[in-house]
This record gives sequence, C-alpha cells and structure tokens, in this order.
Amino acid sequence: MMSKKLDIELVPSHTVTRRTSDEKEKLINRMKRIEGQVRGIQRMIEDDRYCIDVLVQLSAISAALKKVGYTLLEDHTRGCVKNAVEQGDGDEAIDELMKVIEQFSRS
Repeated sequence: MMSKKLDIELVPSHTVTRRTSDEKEKLINRMKRIEGQVRGIQRMIEDDRYCIDVLVQLSAISAALKKVGYTLLEDHTRGCVKNAVEQGDGDEAIDELMKVIEQFSRS
C-alpha cells in the first residue's frame, strides 16, 4: 500500500518572537483576573442582580480584554513584525498585522 506525502508545513513561515517569563506572567495574571470577573458576573446573574450592575461589570471585562489585546498587538509589532521586516519578510507580516488590527477594531 502506497502512502501519499502530505504537503503540510509544520513550522510557521515567519519567525516567532518569544515572550519573556515576566511578560507571560503579567498576561496570565491579567487573564486570571478577567476569568474571576466572568465568574463574578455569572454569580450576579444567578443572584438576579440589578441589570446596570451587571452591565458595568461586562464593560469592565471588555476593557480588560481590550487591554490584553493591545498589549499583544504592541508586543507582536515590536517583536515579530520588526524581525520579519529586518529579515526581508515585512510585507507578509504587515499584511497579517493589518488584518488582525481590522478584526480587533471591530470588536
């Protein structure tokens, strides 16, 4: 029985800039706080809390998630995109960045 060779690239075509352990820890801690806020809103809904109080908390979570997103966008631009430009792969990295900025700005 002949096996077919699959043409799949297992490694990203672009260089990935790794986060420092401090950067990772800060992002993970922010996400854990957001996770706690989400659980808090679940309890608020279960307890039939006042709608405005729930909406205020939802707004806080949305702002916190955007902050994480902007941090990641900045890190990506200053790391991955910068490196891609320096290595001559800037157009692809910039196109990818612009797509994600467009998607991020819609949310």
